[in-house]
Amino acid sequence: MWVAIGSPLNAFDDLSLTVHMVQHLLLMAVAPPLILLGAPALPLLHGLPGWMARGAVAPLLRWGPVKWLGHFVTRLAIAWLVAALALIVWHIPAVFELALHLQWVHELEHACFFGAGLAFWWPVVQPWPSVAAAPRWIIPLYLFCATLPCDALSGFLVFCDRVVYSTYLSAPRVLGISPLQDQECAAALMWVCTTIIFLVPAVLVTVQFLAPQGAQLPGATLAGTPGMAGKPLDAAKWKVV
Repeated sequence: MWVAIGSPLNAFDDLSLTVHMVQHLLLMAVAPPLILLGAPALPLLHGLPGWMARGAVAPLLRWGPVKWLGHFVTRLAIAWLVAALALIVWHIPAVFELALHLQWVHELEHACFFGAGLAFWWPVVQPWPSVAAAPRWIIPLYLFCATLPCDALSGFLVFCDRVVYSTYLSAPRVLGISPLQDQECAAALMWVCTTIIFLVPAVLVTVQFLAPQGAQLPGATLAGTPGMAGKPLDAAKWKVV
């Protein structure tokens, strides 16, 4: 997250589409799964005062509309659609150019990418206290389908014979390449990186699914978080999605 929006990289996103694409990849495909793999609910709940966790947070998480929203957003079809729409809509030339010229729109773009990334990776990582809403064998297919919008966008940018985002035509050439080459480099980066990033968990889930049951810890998930029996917090009490 810091590399994407807090480091000097953020100062060059309006000068190079390649740099901008690195930001998008970090916000959608790198930061969200790493954060979810860290099981953020555990330190959050343990760090809150007991009265607040039991009297405010737990009732909120058990509230019907909140539970429904959690179930809805983390459904495979919805999560895939949210991520695909965020990717395609924000790369429409008019919308992309607006984000380059208005800071609040740019910040909204980053928030959308990060939020869509969290929703997309949630059913893959299944951080505590989530429970599987679909068979694990569907996850590799889900990840494969997620590459299709990226492939379509990358292919268009690579093989387009003109610069799609006009702002970069007049921007300084910080990478020493032409705007069209910068566009091709950005598209190739997204094409290759997303394929690799999605392939790794697909292989891990497939191996986990095909492994003998005795070779896996009971309750283990991709996040590596075993069952919460014996922990200070009651897992059944906190499960929301």
